[in-house]
Amino acid sequence: MERYRAWTLTTPQKRLQATLVEETESEWQPQVRAQARAAAATSRGMMVDVTAYFGFTCTGSSDDGRERQITTDISPTYVKQILELQEAGATEEDLHPIVAEAITESYFTEWGTRADVLRADFTSVSSISFRF
Repeated sequence: MERYRAWTLTTPQKRLQATLVEETESEWQPQVRAQARAAAATSRGMMVDVTAYFGFTCTGSSDDGRERQITTDISPTYVKQILELQEAGATEEDLHPIVAEAITESYFTEWGTRADVLRADFTSVSSISFRF
């Protein structure tokens, strides 16, 4: 390392280069992830992608439950709850009620602009993923 600091060697050997990259990423990635999580929980929100059977509770609903693949933004309020539960060790099933509520708000009721009393629940979840 002293030779690199003194500029007598400028290109590290492959093994050293791989170790330097690995160590840099191990320090850098957690910080980037933490910043993305903080931004999602306070201002930006995040995307959720769910494939599941969605059923509805609403008077006068003509839309029967069925399997849907939904990708939508969810608000920072729900993101904060989801991240806190994940950090506390919650399972994916523990997150389902909060994710269903978040999807109801953003996708089905369009942030409260229609179908105010609609409630969507999902079961038989095939996949669920979050993106910041």
